[in-house]
Amino acid sequence: MRFTDHLQRVFGPADHLDSDTPVVHRHDQFEKASEDDLAQFEVETDSEGHHYAVRKPHEG
Repeated sequence: MRFTDHLQRVFGPADHLDSDTPVVHRHDQFEKASEDDLAQFEVETDSEGHHYAVRKPHEG
C-alpha cells in the first residue's frame, strides 16, 4: 500500500474547493504584530546574490 493511499484511508479524500471562489484574507492582531516586527528589517543582497535581513537604523 502506498503511503498516500494509507493516508486517504485514515483521513478520507482531500477536499477540492471551487477554484473560482476568491480567497478571503483576514488581518488579525497576530498578523498585524508580525507585520510591525518585520517592518523593522530591510532585505539586503550581497555580491553573490544571497539575501539577508538587516535591522533598519532607528531614527531620532
